[in-house]
Amino acid sequence: MAGLISPATLEQIRSASDIVDVIGSYVPLKRAGANFVALCPFHKEKSPSFNVNPQKQIFHCFGCHKGGDVFTFVKEFESIQFMDAVRRLAERAKIPLEFDNQPGQQQSRHLKDNLLQIHEQITQRWQNALANEAAGQPARDYLAQRGVSDEAVKLFRLGCAPEAWDDTVNWAKSKGYEMAMMEQAGLILRKEGGDHFYDRFRGRLIFPICDEQGRVIGFSGRVLAGDAKTAKYVNSPETPIFTKGKVFFGLDKSKRALLDAQSAIVCEGQLDLIACYMGGVQNIVAPQGTALTMDHARILKRYVDEVVLCFDSDNAGQNAAVRSLDSLLASGLAIRVAVVPAPHDPDSFIKEAGGPAFRELIEHAQGFFDYYLNRLCLQNDLGSDKGRLAVLQDMAQAVHKTGNGVLVDTYAQKTALRLGVASEAVRAEFRKASRLKNAGPAEPAEEIAEPTEALVRPSTPEFWLLKVILMHEETAEWLQAHLDPNWVQHAIVRRIVSQRLATFADGSWQGVAAFLTQCEAAAMRSLITEATAEDRPIHNPTQQLNDIVLRLRNQFIDRQIAALTQQSAQPEVDEAGRLTLLREQQDLRQLKRQPLVPLVGDVEGPF
Repeated sequence: MAGLISPATLEQIRSASDIVDVIGSYVPLKRAGANFVALCPFHKEKSPSFNVNPQKQIFHCFGCHKGGDVFTFVKEFESIQFMDAVRRLAERAKIPLEFDNQPGQQQSRHLKDNLLQIHEQITQRWQNALANEAAGQPARDYLAQRGVSDEAVKLFRLGCAPEAWDDTVNWAKSKGYEMAMMEQAGLILRKEGGDHFYDRFRGRLIFPICDEQGRVIGFSGRVLAGDAKTAKYVNSPETPIFTKGKVFFGLDKSKRALLDAQSAIVCEGQLDLIACYMGGVQNIVAPQGTALTMDHARILKRYVDEVVLCFDSDNAGQNAAVRSLDSLLASGLAIRVAVVPAPHDPDSFIKEAGGPAFRELIEHAQGFFDYYLNRLCLQNDLGSDKGRLAVLQDMAQAVHKTGNGVLVDTYAQKTALRLGVASEAVRAEFRKASRLKNAGPAEPAEEIAEPTEALVRPSTPEFWLLKVILMHEETAEWLQAHLDPNWVQHAIVRRIVSQRLATFADGSWQGVAAFLTQCEAAAMRSLITEATAEDRPIHNPTQQLNDIVLRLRNQFIDRQIAALTQQSAQPEVDEAGRLTLLREQQDLRQLKRQPLVPLVGDVEGPF
């Protein structure tokens, strides 16, 4: 699982990341005896079943059965990859990673750190200009006119770039930053044919753009005054820390709401998002511009199963919604479209009708293909052959991108109804369009399925076997000598026990939290944390283990005897074969009467 990081470094990061401190920074924890509890952040519940064990440095929810160590929690809560979780915890603990110490990586990391520092400091400078300087008055007036509250200004860290050619240039000089670094940050521009620099953002309301961790990585600036030739918005160029097609405005604040709702509203602009968020509709993001990329879709898929597009009601906004289809479908996201009544955008609609009305608009959003069929019928003259043909071709092309036969047939019928023609004729045209233009997206890679045993609870003896072997390290040596893992029926428990005994054999056991990192399957981690999260005392673990292992051995022998009995009853088995099988059964019954001893060799049988 760790891949690029040594076990020693992982253990160093884990040791520096107390699970109570880390989880407590995400959710409020309350002490309950030796442990801490909270309402589970991974499913909705009314009474707390989420348990954090500071001694073992693990968490487990007895409601949804999610569990793991500090790396697992950050990975699951932030909806990121394991290596990203490791990096975040390493940064939190100020521990350098091995692959960051190579010359090229170290230089790149140093550059990114400097750019992040510059962005954070210029954000503070522009916040101060908006709040306290005379140069911020036009921006304050504009925000008041748009009904943006002081609370929203602070939450989204809005600022103002003064109307001057050299305000940022002079600020950078006062901080000791080189002009080349400021240029690389995208904050200043070099005058053509010379070594003079001037500010990129001038006389603009500034929207800081943050990454998923809330770090400022870029800016969008809205003009406050200017002639018709002045661009309404100026955005940061792409830099080592900012890639336009991989960033959503507002995601750092809305990601928890996205996970809770399992649905993302995608709007067009920063002011739209701020109005929605402050109006109580917080599962919302905005791309930098209306174009949704494949990277945008992949990011959303980490958080949600459904996207509701809510762009402006003008043609540009509605065309952008249609263009988003390919990327969203390729990521396996369900798509709906909410149309704000003209002439509104989400911001003005919420200002006039309120947040609850906007939420109702979202809840009643149409499925994408119902929306698209309606739009095509409005754009084309259904009384003409040309218009009907355009609707037919565009619908066929769009719906075939799903690769879903049921959807294709459903919208063939709906299209036929709207055009007033026979549904079989439309189906034939849809099939023809499919053969002429195979526009379907590549099927997403199948996820590796968890073993079916993950859905089945282990027996009580096998569950207690897990508890004892994980909570009492001293029992591993006894188990190594007395337990054959084949006696364990539950496949997940068997894998855990086998791995635990392997860590004893090679001397690599470092505790439950470290052991979790070696367990790839979520079902394994869930059983481990469940078995160790509750601290019911085990007064005599060796005696309890002896009873459990003896019982598992005898159950295993009973299964072998039953299989031999069934085998001997088969008509194709001759008399000599039956006598052999009978002797094997007698040997097994004799073995069952013996006290527990290490198994020597495999018992002959049908397995």
